[in-house]
Amino acid sequence: MDPMPLSLAPLDRRFVTVLRWRAAVVALIVLAIAGVAEAILYQQDWPSGIVAVVAVLIALWLVVVAPPRRFAHWGFALDEHELHIGHGWLTRVHTIVPIGRVQHIDLTQGPIERGCGVATLVLHTAGTDHSLVTVPGLARDQAEAVRDRIRGAIEASPW
Repeated sequence: MDPMPLSLAPLDRRFVTVLRWRAAVVALIVLAIAGVAEAILYQQDWPSGIVAVVAVLIALWLVVVAPPRRFAHWGFALDEHELHIGHGWLTRVHTIVPIGRVQHIDLTQGPIERGCGVATLVLHTAGTDHSLVTVPGLARDQAEAVRDRIRGAIEASPW
């Protein structure tokens, strides 16, 4: 009989803001491209506004709707032996990282993450394929606690 499935904890809620800022950058690019397309269509005497309306709808989706949906499909859990990371909606990915395979750990924060008080935990594991595993959107102190717990488990390991 399989053991009870591990319950994954959600990421820090402030990560939604990070996702929104990242999406806003992409939305600005989409809107700029739409502006150029509108100018070209205007010069060709084509109907104007259609590309702009579509671009605004895409930008709204990217910034308002998509970030909370992406956030809702992330989770992680740490036990004595493994770190579990789950993400994805259509294709659900559940990654299990045995702590004994971790070679080193990074904590990263870009300017948006730093401003929102979250960090990304990056685990480098033995092997070549999928040897880099990330857990984004952790509160900075939580990311440090997870890092220190994994580091302590590695140091206590008999290997």
